[in-house]
Amino acid sequence: MSETKSNKYEIDMCNGPLLGKILVFYFPLMLSGVLQLLFNAADIVVVGRFAGSSALAAVGSTSSLINLLVNLFIGLSVGANVLVARFYGAGQKKELSEMVHTAVMTSIISGCVLIIVGIGIAGPALRLMDTPEDVISQSILYMRIYFVGMPFMMAYNFGSAVLRAIGDTRRPLFFLLIAGIINVILNLFFVISFSMGVAGVATATVISQAVSASLVLLCLMRSEGDYRLELNKLKIFPDKLIKMVQIGVPAGLQGALFSISNVLIQSSVNSFGSIAMAGNTAASNIEGFVYTSMNAFHQAAISFTGQNYGAQKYKRIGKIVLICQVSVMIVGLVMGNAAYLFSGTLLKLYNNDTEVLAYGALRMGIICTTYCLCGMMDVMVGALRGMGYSIMPMIVSLTGACLFRIVWIYTIFQRYHSLQSLYYSYPISWGLTFAVHLLCFAVIYYKLLKKQKETA
Repeated sequence: MSETKSNKYEIDMCNGPLLGKILVFYFPLMLSGVLQLLFNAADIVVVGRFAGSSALAAVGSTSSLINLLVNLFIGLSVGANVLVARFYGAGQKKELSEMVHTAVMTSIISGCVLIIVGIGIAGPALRLMDTPEDVISQSILYMRIYFVGMPFMMAYNFGSAVLRAIGDTRRPLFFLLIAGIINVILNLFFVISFSMGVAGVATATVISQAVSASLVLLCLMRSEGDYRLELNKLKIFPDKLIKMVQIGVPAGLQGALFSISNVLIQSSVNSFGSIAMAGNTAASNIEGFVYTSMNAFHQAAISFTGQNYGAQKYKRIGKIVLICQVSVMIVGLVMGNAAYLFSGTLLKLYNNDTEVLAYGALRMGIICTTYCLCGMMDVMVGALRGMGYSIMPMIVSLTGACLFRIVWIYTIFQRYHSLQSLYYSYPISWGLTFAVHLLCFAVIYYKLLKKQKETA
């Protein structure tokens, strides 16, 4: 691949107008996220249609636990994203190459660790969550097969984080399109033709993840830029690992501890029975598409802020945050309210049971209509991480969202034991956390500009 051809995938984030470049970065990334969700959606739709409500509940009941286990390692990929963007923006070629190889090696090790942890903890953890007896055996089976694919998931996430950092969101989209088609075909084949149920959809997901991981790693190996992956250089550079851990572990801990609050919420939903679980699962899956569409602006904030921070173009950071905030608010309001407006039609894609539909619509009426607050919160977190601040947003997020939700479950929810009171904890926590993040960013950004002015 020639240099010219390679450069067409990269975005110059440090010069010129920002809005157009952010949108060019955003749309392929948003579509990539949607395709990733289609992996899980295909699982849920197929089992809901062809294996029944208990299988649907089984797949859904594992999602919060899976997120809890993988988020710490996914957080490390955020560290890789920030550092690759910073080294790329600063033109530090040696550091960039070492960071790429450290990131890929870390992904392989992380994936292997997660196989052992995920398979071992599946049964005890799902029982601890009070997963109903008519669901738990299928839930354990799905989760154990799913975790076999962890090295592939990690490799894809770290590899695509490298590509995002240099502005390439188009090739990961193409790779996920191929993997998504394979996933849907295999889902139907395993479940309908071989009646494999949850085992079939889990196996299909693992195979599709292997395809996407192979493609993204091959892409890095064939790149001509300084971020090229060379197998003979694959190793962990301690100084780069330490920096990646400093940024990535707080991000991962935040995601993992967020998942703890979601596990507690899932456990609370479980107390209403498998029908409520099925409705919650279907609604959560639909909401995921809205979240992913907003989260792409969070990723844009990380990469654009990281590159401009590395290039010491601090004034552009304020413009980046403003553009991402306005954009994410519009996307969240439009898509969230549209999802709720058509909730009846969308939920029927997953299950036709009237009780399941009613439970799903109840959740979407509260979550989807206020979802823009979550996107605005995440953009602030992305900007702070792009500037190298990871512990601060972690503490704020854990206090304002995670701890708040846990307290809510053991106070308000105990007092008003209903799904409505449970779901209200989400928008209230998003709003509070966004406000504190915004204040933190304003203070840091002001000091940054003041320091630059003094040294000029």
